[in-house]
Amino acid sequence: MAGKNDDERPILIKRIKKVSGGHHGGAWKVAYADFTTAMMAFFMLLWLLNVTTKEQKEGLADYFSPSSASVSGASGSGGVLGGTSLSKDGAMNSGAVIMTMPQPSATPEGTSADRGDESATEKLRKAEAEWKKAIAAQEDKTFQELESNLRQAIQEMPDLAALSEHLVIDITDEGMRIQLIDKDNRSMFKTGTAELYTYAQNMLRQIGERINRLPNRIMITGHTDTTPFERGDGYSNWELSADRGNAARRVLRSAAVPEDRFATVRGRASTEPLLPDQPDRAENRRITILLLREAPVVPPKL
Repeated sequence: MAGKNDDERPILIKRIKKVSGGHHGGAWKVAYADFTTAMMAFFMLLWLLNVTTKEQKEGLADYFSPSSASVSGASGSGGVLGGTSLSKDGAMNSGAVIMTMPQPSATPEGTSADRGDESATEKLRKAEAEWKKAIAAQEDKTFQELESNLRQAIQEMPDLAALSEHLVIDITDEGMRIQLIDKDNRSMFKTGTAELYTYAQNMLRQIGERINRLPNRIMITGHTDTTPFERGDGYSNWELSADRGNAARRVLRSAAVPEDRFATVRGRASTEPLLPDQPDRAENRRITILLLREAPVVPPKL
């Protein structure tokens, strides 16, 4: 009986069923992290390209450019770089994306981002100032030569040599000022009129011949002293000083000074005395001929 029971005992066979697609140990997470990092770098690249200027892009490129020692004699072929060149063309040929970071700016905080433009503007302003200063110096030299020539010409003329004390010449910020002034013993005009004496006309012609050599425009101003002068028709020192200025202009025109050289002819009466402390002195009666400084036409370029 015991042997029979052993023969009828059932035999159990256990089979282990293998299911494909099981756990991979987390390798997919690494791949996903690499993909996310690459996408972040790509979007950072797009953002940098959008917000940086051309100069900043060049600075970024210089920042990451390899030194000559690191790239001399080899392109990386067969080594760690695996055939990818470090040169600009090599990087483009390898399909690599070059992303650079901005260099630290030396501009202090709170200043304009356009410091480069401001610097260029400042340089241009300084160049213009130096250029105008050079032109003014050249004009001063020309005016001094004209003054010397005019005084010499008057000294060499017997009928005008005695009138040298009536001639006052100086150089101002506006230009070269030539003044014909009256003296107690001699006047340029007949009393109360705009009629010039002959010697005054001759002196004006000598002045006209000299200033005609220069291109500067001319301003003529007539002045009187404070002695009241008024005719019955209301003609006063204002009209008299203006008429005397125009009388001087006509004499200069007779010396071949072109009409378009005259910028202004005006009368100032006694408002601008030559001797403010003695406004009734004869020297305040005068004609002022001002050779205006010529403004620069074309500014310098950097």
